[in-house]
Amino acid sequence: MHEVVQVILLYIVIINAAGLLAMGVDKRRSRSRRKWRISEAAMFTVALFGGAPGIIGGMYLFRHKTMKPAFQYGMPAILIIQILIVLIVLFLSPLKFRIM
Repeated sequence: MHEVVQVILLYIVIINAAGLLAMGVDKRRSRSRRKWRISEAAMFTVALFGGAPGIIGGMYLFRHKTMKPAFQYGMPAILIIQILIVLIVLFLSPLKFRIM
């Protein structure tokens, strides 16, 4: 069970680092009109797979897409829903989860 927790934590770190990196790369590429950009759909996909904190952090760290309503409201909504899902699984599931 301890190994499962380690794998989950590693996944969370990696997916959030990917989200943060995606925002930074897209911000840098946005300055040059000729470079390929990371699509908003790709950023939302990363967020849906657990990278919402990384995307939100990248939004404000790089000041990128902070004025777009889809990102202003969509990313926090995804994060809140994910937190609620985790809380429901941990506290309302018939399975008993032990943290640590």
